Amino acid sequence: MIDPQRYPRLSRIAVPADLRQFPEDELPAIAEELRTYLIEQVSAVGGHFGAGLGVIELTVALHWLFDTPVDRLVWDVGHQTYPHKILTGRRDVIHTVKQKDGLAPFPKREESEYDTFGVGHSSTSISAALGMAIALQARGDERKVIAVIGDGAMTAGMAFEALNHGGGMEPEPNVLVILNDNQMSISENVGALTKMLGRLSGSRTLNALREGGKKLLGDKRRPTARFVRRWEEHWKGMFVPSTLFEELGFHYTGPIDGHDLPALLATLRTLKGLKGPQLLHVITTKGKGYELAEGDQIGYHAVSPFDPAMGMVARTGAKKPTYTDVFGDWICEMAAADSRLMGITPAMREGSGLVRFSREYPERYFDVAIAEQHAVTLAAGMACEGAKPVCAIYSTFLQRGYDQLVHDVAIQNLDVLFAIDRGGVVGPDGATHAGNLDLSFLRCVPNMVVMAPADENECRKMLSTGHHYEGPAAVRYPRGTGPGVVIEPALDTLPLGRAEVRRRGSRIALLAFGSIVPAADAVAAELGLTAVNMRFVKPLDRELLLELARTHEAFVTLEDNVIAGGAGAGVTELLSAEGIAMPVLHLGLPDAFQHHASREQLLAEAGLDVAGVRAALLRRWPELIEPPRAATA
Repeated sequence: MIDPQRYPRLSRIAVPADLRQFPEDELPAIAEELRTYLIEQVSAVGGHFGAGLGVIELTVALHWLFDTPVDRLVWDVGHQTYPHKILTGRRDVIHTVKQKDGLAPFPKREESEYDTFGVGHSSTSISAALGMAIALQARGDERKVIAVIGDGAMTAGMAFEALNHGGGMEPEPNVLVILNDNQMSISENVGALTKMLGRLSGSRTLNALREGGKKLLGDKRRPTARFVRRWEEHWKGMFVPSTLFEELGFHYTGPIDGHDLPALLATLRTLKGLKGPQLLHVITTKGKGYELAEGDQIGYHAVSPFDPAMGMVARTGAKKPTYTDVFGDWICEMAAADSRLMGITPAMREGSGLVRFSREYPERYFDVAIAEQHAVTLAAGMACEGAKPVCAIYSTFLQRGYDQLVHDVAIQNLDVLFAIDRGGVVGPDGATHAGNLDLSFLRCVPNMVVMAPADENECRKMLSTGHHYEGPAAVRYPRGTGPGVVIEPALDTLPLGRAEVRRRGSRIALLAFGSIVPAADAVAAELGLTAVNMRFVKPLDRELLLELARTHEAFVTLEDNVIAGGAGAGVTELLSAEGIAMPVLHLGLPDAFQHHASREQLLAEAGLDVAGVRAALLRRWPELIEPPRAATA
């Protein structure tokens, strides 16, 4: 529970209605208490950190001035919503964030009526808010709709699709977009939009002239009004390069200091009374109020538990490399061996393991900002001219570039390697970040080669295999560390479509894909069964599967992917095509969106740990399993 002695104001705010009982002159003190409380709570349990500190004043201003949840407040991505959660009834449980049965790390409609739209991927807020505004206006509802979007999220095409639509509508939708400009996403923002926003400067005089002119000229469709509006945009563009938003039909205000509460409130109070699409540009600092986070905005984006007095302390001693580390080392070494290699990331340099590559090969490193569709087609274009592009992307984000993967890469059979991180169960970030669907949506695409490594060394070999394969290939690996096998320095490849028999047993063959191989090995050894590391989801090892079908009574497929259309389904399809009828048990992730918990907890929940696999086999075929003999003294 919150300490009322340390937090005399925040302890009295359970919901925004309580916040609105305070006079305006107390809001800065409330903001400081909220910032201190956020630092205290997140440092104790970990979670998203810097983004929330940067929107403390904005969050307080919005919930004080607008009648939430009646007025609709839509947050983009959600990294910055911990202060929002604290002010909207979740103050005393914020310490459970990202933990099993605790608060979700992102806005979630089932969690609170104040979370008007569930998010996890970026750049959805303007579209969602616009949809809400249209639906409300259609029934004559005057409540306000506000979208808060960061300048990083504004780099995605979806944001501009929404701006283009909303700014060109008749009648004009009443929606306010707040552009939270801190020059960061997870790492530094890139691209022309970032440079443009950096040049912006506010002009209250121009805004006042524009609003006065609108009232004087009346109907904006009149020729005189259209001429004056065009003249105003060009004139304003000489002083404030906001013409982009004005041309898209949004009335631009700003930029203003996002940490100046009085200025924020005054501006928002004015905008609250205006009709039509509005865009307010605020300048903030990610990590504001915690000096270490301000100085290391990348490192403090998301944190493990730490002592606020000391900050995060680097871990000492040897540690097992993660699959991300394996990829990061591989791409640098393969780049040294092959000058055609190009590395592409949609704004995930740190998360995808490309920091070293970006420093050693800056001329071959391409961060395209939050633009997954563009990343995939950019790779396709490179491949057309003989380059060997490697598109490093999270599984959940590849979903956003699926059309491009199919149309621009696979149909043309172009030589693009997809290094797919966070495949399968991901953990604390929840359903929005899970990679549970990729084996299903990849293996149905013609021309694709799809691989899933059982360990770190195999991951390295698969990356080399995909790089040398002349066509589209994907290596899909999980978050975190593997079994800890020794990683061989050579850039060796694997025979295409060849599985590995790990143990020869009898009666039942366990066919495991990717990270579930160690669990299958353990159960097979315990129960005297055959264990196979399938390695390739596509193409399958047809020869081995037919041989195992002749010598075994049943198959069990195991994968860290949904069962529907997954790798196991490919095995069943092969057997059916060959006219082979035999029992097959498919073990995989459930036909449901799993909530946030640790990766180990979610695998156990799905029955994909050793205990779960063993239990599933004994339930299905107790007569085929000889119980392990009791140890003799």
